[in-house]
Amino acid sequence: ETFRQFQERTGHTILERYGMTEIGMHLSNPLHGERRAGTVGQPLPEAEIRICDEQDQPVGLDTPGGLQVRGPNVFSEYWKLPKKTAEEFTTEGWFRTGDIAQLDANGTVMLVGRGKDVVISGGLNVYPKEVEQVLDALPGVLESAVIGVPHPDFGEAVTAVVVPETGTTLDSSALIAAVREQLAGFKCPKTVHSLPELPRNAMGKVQKNELRKQFGGG
Repeated sequence: ETFRQFQERTGHTILERYGMTEIGMHLSNPLHGERRAGTVGQPLPEAEIRICDEQDQPVGLDTPGGLQVRGPNVFSEYWKLPKKTAEEFTTEGWFRTGDIAQLDANGTVMLVGRGKDVVISGGLNVYPKEVEQVLDALPGVLESAVIGVPHPDFGEAVTAVVVPETGTTLDSSALIAAVREQLAGFKCPKTVHSLPELPRNAMGKVQKNELRKQFGGG
């Protein structure tokens, strides 16, 4: 949605890329050519990627998994932190980014979320971004954040925190029903909370740990 609105208002197309301190820039949509909304493009020259399960085994196309990277741009170690270095690298030299992503048949990568934010409900993985995209598109919802909170039966319960648009009152039951029309039942929020705004850090990132403390005691 942001991609489209920016394009309509400015006449320019956002260039989505992927990088982090440990690896610099690793993936990118093309500077010239089609830029696909919601993706971070393909690996840059000499940069390698793979999407793996929890046992570091590659998964199939269009299947969410841990994004791992390798290449001359990737750092060699955390300074004076050998244990952390060993934890973050595989024996084959792949760096575990901590991000969940999926790869399509064209070799394009789409980020699904952070591994630490995945909600495991009843033994099934729920990727918050997928639920948030549905919620954000509903009338009256300005933005949302999806978290997992402790549940005696499911391990974690999918919980949504929404920010209503100005002058709007949201009905939790109606929101849950609307999500259920688009997603599998186990992905639907069990509870919906409303806040005037979401907590963010200095970089503007939503602080889900603060939401877990507020609504889940975590």
